[in-house]
Amino acid sequence: MASARLEMRLEQAIKDKAEKASALLGMRSLTEYVVRLVEEDASKVIAQHEKLTVSNDIFMRFAHACDNAKKPNQSLRDAVASTQRLGIE
Repeated sequence: MASARLEMRLEQAIKDKAEKASALLGMRSLTEYVVRLVEEDASKVIAQHEKLTVSNDIFMRFAHACDNAKKPNQSLRDAVASTQRLGIE
């Protein structure tokens, strides 16, 4: 069961359009429609920012560099420590 609230103001024309879309989709309420839209869009945005796609050539060059990497220098260790402090995975 939902426990968080989201309050917002919008133009009447936008609300009317959303209510019509909600009804056309057979949804029980405008809230159900908005929740579905937010969930779908948020998932897309997060995926776009957390996913990286590269060509095979680039990946193979990266893999080769990893396989042949030398011992990390101090700058690299500092960079890793910095990202960990910031919570970047």
